[in-house]
Amino acid sequence: MEPPSGRTPRPATRDIDRRRFLLAAGGAAVYLTLGPALAAARRLPDSRSALQPWRLPDDLPSNPEDAARALIAAAVLAPSDWNSQPWRFEVEGNLIRLVADSRRALPVTDPERHGMLIGLGAALENMLIAARAWGQRPSVHYLPHDGARGVVAEVSWMGGEPRRDRALLANIPARRTNRHDFDERGIFSQNRALLMAEAMEGLRFHWLDDPERVRSVGDVAYEATRFQNGDRRAQGEQFGWMRFDGDEKKRGDGIAVDRLELSGPAGWLAGRYFRPGSWFQRFGTEYAAKQARNQVKSSGALLLVAAPRTDDAQCLLCGQSYERLALKATHLGIANQILSAPTEVAHLRPELKRLFGAAAQEEPLLLVRLGHARSPDPTTRRAVSLVSTFRNT
Repeated sequence: MEPPSGRTPRPATRDIDRRRFLLAAGGAAVYLTLGPALAAARRLPDSRSALQPWRLPDDLPSNPEDAARALIAAAVLAPSDWNSQPWRFEVEGNLIRLVADSRRALPVTDPERHGMLIGLGAALENMLIAARAWGQRPSVHYLPHDGARGVVAEVSWMGGEPRRDRALLANIPARRTNRHDFDERGIFSQNRALLMAEAMEGLRFHWLDDPERVRSVGDVAYEATRFQNGDRRAQGEQFGWMRFDGDEKKRGDGIAVDRLELSGPAGWLAGRYFRPGSWFQRFGTEYAAKQARNQVKSSGALLLVAAPRTDDAQCLLCGQSYERLALKATHLGIANQILSAPTEVAHLRPELKRLFGAAAQEEPLLLVRLGHARSPDPTTRRAVSLVSTFRNT
């Protein structure tokens, strides 16, 4: 059959080519319009990230669930032994339960759970500081039902209060555990007085800045670290919290090897130097012990926190006191680091007490070195969404 008007039909391929041209031109226009925005979107952090950002809001959100999230966001920026983050949070209305996560305990190096509870106390204090800074009146119930189900504290809050602790709140995101060698400069007496004032009820702060005694504490730190790392179980426990090749950004916890301030072969071969069972591990043990001694000797001052009793409530208070001290030190430009081994190795505690002049009935809970050094970058934290559960009331 002849086509109408006697015209020859156009080949179908011409229509296809035209459609392709129009699609390509349209796509190019869309890209030119949206390309910069899409590129910017790719640079934005993923809202589903497992990592908690190191920032806090200026005010407490009005939505109750968002308010709880903001308080927990302050809590998770607290320090913990090996950045193990041994906490969970249960939210019910305007009540937050702080729960010890036993899966994140260090039963070999911290068998009495003192370090774990001190970390939980630091997280608790951050919540209280944030609440007060946002014009709330927080209330704490310690160890409800004798700590059943691992609950170490319950925090509730109500508004209408004047804002307090604003300076401490501003320093929560700025606080760092500083593993650098310090420059041996001392601490001004007025700053010492401000730090010593943070001792809570039942705690004793013992200050030490005599160079000879500081060196002697360095020897205790050497022996404690060497003793701990001589235990194959302790080696495995600590190695399990080391993060290699950026794995800390996937896990959101532990300590990246490059943050441990390792140098020489220990830095190049960290995976072998500290791996339990490795032939190199003996060198890793000696390196860690010498590093602990040198870190102490570089300090401007040392602080020993002791108490006549070491029950769970006292350890929580110790963590709260330390966190306030660390935040105030940050505000004053003073670097600090907890040294856990000297207080975790029981047979070395009497020598610590002697060097610091602590009373016979006091038990060492925490050893802190203080001084001056450049501030390191922040370590990773697990996001609030990963450590919290919300219950309907």
